Amino acid sequence: MENLILLPIDRDVRNTLPFYEDYAAVNRHIFNRLNERQQQDWKVIQAEELIAHAESVIDELMKKGKLHYESLGHIYGVRPTKKVGRSNSTQEFKLRISETIENQLLYFPDFDVAFTQLLYYGGSGSTWPEYQLFSSSAEKVKTFIEELNHLQRETMKTTVTYLVDTESGVEKKSFEHGEKVSREDVFLEDRMKSDIFRAIDEFFKDGGSFYKEYGLPYKRGILLYGAPGNGKTTLVRSITGSTSAPVIYWQITEHTGSYSIQEVFTTVERMAPAILVIEDIDSMPEHTRSSFLNTLDGARVRAGLFIIGTTNYPEKIDPALINRAGRFDSSYEILSPTSEVRRAYMKKLDKKGLFNDEQLNDVTKRTAGLSVSQLNELYMSVALGFHYDGTVEYDRRIQDLQKQHKRSTKGNWEQEGSIGF
Repeated sequence: MENLILLPIDRDVRNTLPFYEDYAAVNRHIFNRLNERQQQDWKVIQAEELIAHAESVIDELMKKGKLHYESLGHIYGVRPTKKVGRSNSTQEFKLRISETIENQLLYFPDFDVAFTQLLYYGGSGSTWPEYQLFSSSAEKVKTFIEELNHLQRETMKTTVTYLVDTESGVEKKSFEHGEKVSREDVFLEDRMKSDIFRAIDEFFKDGGSFYKEYGLPYKRGILLYGAPGNGKTTLVRSITGSTSAPVIYWQITEHTGSYSIQEVFTTVERMAPAILVIEDIDSMPEHTRSSFLNTLDGARVRAGLFIIGTTNYPEKIDPALINRAGRFDSSYEILSPTSEVRRAYMKKLDKKGLFNDEQLNDVTKRTAGLSVSQLNELYMSVALGFHYDGTVEYDRRIQDLQKQHKRSTKGNWEQEGSIGF
């Protein structure tokens, strides 16, 4: 049975419903233009799943040439028709000219769907934006959204996506992968390294077949904690760089709230199976922690999400985040490197062969307690000295670094066992 429209788009109701007519007049022009391109029974289709992410998804796919579209014109002559913005494809500051989603009527012929984001003007001069989808059937829109999700996920496999909580909402930025960090670049205790990478490999292997075979929930969370500079970021980069899954980094700020938490997880869940990295998770504002914990619980987190949290200050984390399965299943303390790890790491850094075996053993013995980043600084100092003076000298620099280490630690990082749980 046909749906009966009591106020069809082609009827002018200015005299009886002037405010409605303001709205209808804009849509009347849109429908006329759509029928010029493709004569059919166009309808406005509601699709909140797309509308919530329309600009970031469609805009990005258009820029990358992944989505075939036609511009059927711009709605208002006083609104933008092009935009100049910073390119996200490089770390360098570069500007580019691109299409603007706002004010433009876009038609996607492969799906017979049209889309626009336009402004409606109120009687007081105020405006409000709306995203609108047009097609002859909801089935076509459903197919369109499913393909957008697929295209976005494939695109995100080759980039790193950052979601940043800002005052005006969640801002999305995508960058090409930088220098790859291999698993061989990770210097950790062998058992811990094996546990972490086994979990990652099985999670994304054959669609999580391991979890299905053993009847396990197909979602996992791990927390990495420990003093700064001991390799948490390197470990995360090696994890994200050695899988083919989309990787999303979520940057928590003072603007993080329940709405942004919902928006972030909705975005990530559409990309599953995927990795969500939450660095410095202890910076979560206190007033939003309960909302975050509720989001992690049960069915609210879709299957296929591997969540990695990191913190330098585990004592600041709510114990409820750790002590309940389904939130963070395992926590790993990234301690200062052992003597075996220090020796292996310094040997890897020493591509020029500056140290002989005796010097390498001496450096290993005297750098107990230093972090990985401090070992990097030590080798930099040795290399600079050799470059200018032709000698290998490390006594004074080790003493300086040990003093820094003593000033920056409170003693609890070097203790055995967990911290703050």
